[in-house]
Amino acid sequence: MKILVIEDDKTTGAYISDGLRQEGHSVDLFTNGADGLIQASIGQYDVMIVDRMLPGIDGISLVKTLRGTRNRTPVLFLTSLGGVDDRIEGLNAGGDDYLVKPFAFGELSARIAALGRRPQLQDEPVTLKAADLEMNLLTRKVTRAGQAIDLLPREFALLEHLLRRKGRVQTRTMLMEAVWDIHYDPMTNVVDTHISRLRGKVDKPFDKDLIETVRGSGYRIDAP
Repeated sequence: MKILVIEDDKTTGAYISDGLRQEGHSVDLFTNGADGLIQASIGQYDVMIVDRMLPGIDGISLVKTLRGTRNRTPVLFLTSLGGVDDRIEGLNAGGDDYLVKPFAFGELSARIAALGRRPQLQDEPVTLKAADLEMNLLTRKVTRAGQAIDLLPREFALLEHLLRRKGRVQTRTMLMEAVWDIHYDPMTNVVDTHISRLRGKVDKPFDKDLIETVRGSGYRIDAP
């Protein structure tokens, strides 16, 4: 496998790199978070080993940035911070595994092998479409019939959710949880209000409505 190691401690970095090379892996070693982020962005790797405490940019921020660019390379955090909260923070930042120093090289090797065996996730689409409506997830631009549509952040999130689940009814509860992160019934019509505003931009200026109301259930976009 091709492995990227980002570790600022030279002794630890050399220990990991030498051991992995002896196992037949190709290894690139960086000791600075900023340099490591650049390399992770331009290189193709099977697994990345990232220390949490790095100069330039810390490991948590580094991995969050990578995940924000849809880089899905498996990440193993390697750190002396072994508290439960630290582990949770690392995993929530986009890490796939977490190993606390000091560690046995055999365990590190086994964890890397396990990450390498995971099936690669398919790349997410850059563009979501329904009929003549297009949403570019990178530029965050929405057009219909070639005409630009200016959406507020919540409207964009609501439309994205419906487009990702095209053909499936989304209840108000589902939309509240996904778009507003509210996991209870707030007894408001906030979903209906935002759907109405979204329709005013996406549907009303055009000949055909794309956002359907499913009576008693919720909403969906069912266009091909």
